[in-house]
Amino acid sequence: MATVAALTFFPVKGCAGSTVPRALLTRAGLEHDRTFLVVDDQGTGLTQRKHPRLALITPDISADGTELTLCAPGVEPFRFGVDVESPRCEVRSLGTALRGIDQGDGAAEWLGDALGVSCRVVRIPPENDRVTDGLVTGTSAFADSCAVHVLSSASHTLLTERLAERGVEPVAMHRFRPNIVVTGWEPHAEDRARTLRIGETEIAYAKLADRCVVTTVDPETGRKRGPEPLSTLATYRRSRAQSLAFGAKFAVLGTGKLAVGDEVTVTEWGDSEF
Repeated sequence: MATVAALTFFPVKGCAGSTVPRALLTRAGLEHDRTFLVVDDQGTGLTQRKHPRLALITPDISADGTELTLCAPGVEPFRFGVDVESPRCEVRSLGTALRGIDQGDGAAEWLGDALGVSCRVVRIPPENDRVTDGLVTGTSAFADSCAVHVLSSASHTLLTERLAERGVEPVAMHRFRPNIVVTGWEPHAEDRARTLRIGETEIAYAKLADRCVVTTVDPETGRKRGPEPLSTLATYRRSRAQSLAFGAKFAVLGTGKLAVGDEVTVTEWGDSEF
């Protein structure tokens, strides 16, 4: 029987995540997931691709979403009330034009000092109606694309074995930033799972999770650590479309509660893109 092994949401895109025993799944993904975005002075979202120190920022959002605390090694945490009322501003995240709500000078100054770069913090507006792409369309906040990223523990175990064959140390699961980790599947079953029921929720396959240099960032140090795991993934995880994929992205069909230990039921299977 396949079950949920871990649930993680990322309040601020590119920053550390919060692993929880249970969560609410909204149309835009796990509640509070990628609700905030760090942008430069031109409103372009920052990512670990160019700013790996984002990995060292640990956000803590209150259960009701009204307060966000930012933490980083060696500095005092900064807490602020979340603004959902101020005028909307234009921002861009990985080329996608979106709207955000600036969260004020205090958050901008604290985060700018922590990252060593001039930046602002914006929140997705409550009325966000972004449409995401894929086999099944949906919506999300500031995620790269789709609402939910699913990865199986067996896929990670297989990667660990492949790394060991090349004399490379294991790469932690959280390097891949999955929202839902599933145990009890064979490796890469997430490639073929088309519709899943978990707890009260239902999600549908949108597309493979393409991989980039963010997976080479060590979350413990905020530094890139060379070509792995991309070099090893390139030996066996190139899709027919020549993307380098590990995990899958899903759209939300049915909202509700889900928890670690919930059974993961696949109600429809499809063909692999490999």
